[in-house]
Amino acid sequence: MSTFDPSNVDLNSASKEDVICYLSLSENEYNGHLGVRISSVFVIFITSTAFTLFPVAAQRLPQWRIPHHVYLFGRYFGTGVIVATAFIHLLDPAYQSIGPGTCIGMSGAWGEYSWCAAIVLSSVILIFLMDVGAEIVHHPASMLQSARIIDGLTATEPSSPTGSKDLYPHADEISVSSERAFRQDIAAFLVLEFGIIFHSVIIGLNLGVAGDEFATLYPVLVFHQSFEGLGIGARMSALHFGKRRWLPWVLCLAYGLTTPIAIAIGLGVRTSYNPGSRTALIVQGVLDAISAGILIYSGLVELLARDFLFDPCRTKRRGQILYMLGCTLLGAGIMALIGKWA
Repeated sequence: MSTFDPSNVDLNSASKEDVICYLSLSENEYNGHLGVRISSVFVIFITSTAFTLFPVAAQRLPQWRIPHHVYLFGRYFGTGVIVATAFIHLLDPAYQSIGPGTCIGMSGAWGEYSWCAAIVLSSVILIFLMDVGAEIVHHPASMLQSARIIDGLTATEPSSPTGSKDLYPHADEISVSSERAFRQDIAAFLVLEFGIIFHSVIIGLNLGVAGDEFATLYPVLVFHQSFEGLGIGARMSALHFGKRRWLPWVLCLAYGLTTPIAIAIGLGVRTSYNPGSRTALIVQGVLDAISAGILIYSGLVELLARDFLFDPCRTKRRGQILYMLGCTLLGAGIMALIGKWA
């Protein structure tokens, strides 16, 4: 790159890597408008937090009297948003940063293998193995509890004249089983939120130092973060936190704060941070690829498959199922459309 002169290109000596790197690598493009950028910290915090809290509040605050179909809309619209985020807002940007057709993907060891795809695959496999491990740890406890219930219904201890205490499990066994089920569910949720937060940090930093595209990027990211928050809140609303009633509100707040904090950091380094540098592109590409793998697995397995295919409590009403599918497709479609700008 150091010997490449764009004003005098010798096609016999210039490599494709030289041309691609010259066109893709850029300098800091910050162009002022500090007041408007500061406002984005508060606007994105308020909107993303509100959208994240809505499904949780609809499920846990019956005094709000939010109609059930409105809650269903928020939950399944959010599911579609997460699936679209995985492919449009994470997988594609990862390839744009470190894919085989980029400056990074043509340079050194990055050009010797399809590392972007490998990172996504590794992320998917890792989350899958974690899920299998959690299932293996939890499942034997469930089987043991079921066996004891059956034994209690078919036999009684000699020391008990009536055997009444053996007809149902003891409260402690149910409590332990419920606790293990909760830990499994919350672990899957935290992995999902972790993947989205990765992405939120990157776009927050980029918004803080964006150039002429800031005017378009700002309103688009307001919707982007709000819809992602709706997806997180929708997933959280389906979890049973028991006595931990404070936890869903803390998790909602954690997501709501992530992007505003990243924007504030971007503003703090607005004259020195360059999102178009080689190092920044590598970091962004790797984080996007990791997040893409997490959300691809979580969206397809934890959300779509479990909610629509393997949930024993799923409604049998065809009209409601079609409504849930319509909300999911609408969320995926709108989030995919937003990918045209951000």
